[in-house]
Amino acid sequence: MAKQVVVLGSTGSIGKSTLDVCRNLGDEVEITGLAAGSQWELLAAQAREHSVPRVSIACPDAYSKLKDELAGSGIEVLHGSEGACALVAERCDSVLAAITGAAGLPPVLEAARRGRRLCLSNKESLVLAGPILGKIARENGCELVPVDSEHSAIFQALQSGTAKEAKRLVLTASGGPFRTWSIEQMAAATQEEALNHPTWKMGPFITIDSATLMNKSLEVIEARWLFDVEPERIEVLCHPQSIVHSLVEFVDGSVMAQLGVPDMRVPIQYALTYPERRPLETAKFDLTEIATLTFEPVDRVKFPSVDLAYEVLRRGGVSGAVFNASNEVARLAFYEGKISFPEIVATTGRVLEEHAKSGPSRDEATPSLEEVIDADRWARERAEQCICS
Repeated sequence: MAKQVVVLGSTGSIGKSTLDVCRNLGDEVEITGLAAGSQWELLAAQAREHSVPRVSIACPDAYSKLKDELAGSGIEVLHGSEGACALVAERCDSVLAAITGAAGLPPVLEAARRGRRLCLSNKESLVLAGPILGKIARENGCELVPVDSEHSAIFQALQSGTAKEAKRLVLTASGGPFRTWSIEQMAAATQEEALNHPTWKMGPFITIDSATLMNKSLEVIEARWLFDVEPERIEVLCHPQSIVHSLVEFVDGSVMAQLGVPDMRVPIQYALTYPERRPLETAKFDLTEIATLTFEPVDRVKFPSVDLAYEVLRRGGVSGAVFNASNEVARLAFYEGKISFPEIVATTGRVLEEHAKSGPSRDEATPSLEEVIDADRWARERAEQCICS
């Protein structure tokens, strides 16, 4: 019987790769829902190609256009966060969650409540609400299977042992386009330069996050909640070849790593078919051609975002929501040419520090979802004020 899959964020880079994986899996999967942000024309084409019964789109203006486009097709058109949540509530075994940012949290939580397999690419859900999502998942039998290449690598390495037996989890980072740049060069970096990632082809926002290493910072927080390990057991190394996707060192000295040519379809397919594997045509993996694999520590002066991640974990509470929200605002401001590249992390750090002194719900060790949302809203407003001042 085919597995019923809902793809959240189907028009983004991860979503499009997921649909490619579904083509490869053929009759093994049935796509029962697609959700997107604003690309209504692409969403309509995807829905027709895959005979999807229901779609949802977030943008109000795109909703009416999508509805007109699909009139008479028999495809039900929903909208907003409620629409995305409705997709995962019915006819669904697995949810591929790839909506970027805090907007992906409501349908992720709904999928967990419904006990779906949650193939998680939306790292922000764990950054914002790791303890909340973990509790809901445990109570409802929801499998959390990571899709990010780094967390998928750790997930796969942990098939050789348990998280309690792991001495440390090592997340690898390409270092982005500015790994070899000086601080002075980075201060003048343009949007075009920040979007020129050396090894991965991704959407613009995650690519900018990779340039600041904010993406890796979010992954540190995600790993803490996904694998239930203490922050001091999580490390980050720069690995510019992006061949070793991450590794686990166990207490007996054994080290397990997952290697492969960069291709997001691999962790996506593994998440959908786990614990089994299926054939997938990928680029040839030839160590003689790769020849050299190098690793180096992260320059914390050039990339202060990594230290901020550990500060967020130290503070706990709603700090993750503040961290993520202020970064989203600052990242967009850089993308729109309003601030310089270094100001992305500087703004995030400033808002995080102000929150520690006077922000909402800062003393709550286990915040409610309402408190997380309140902190997210506060951080966005404060980041906007910092940018405009």
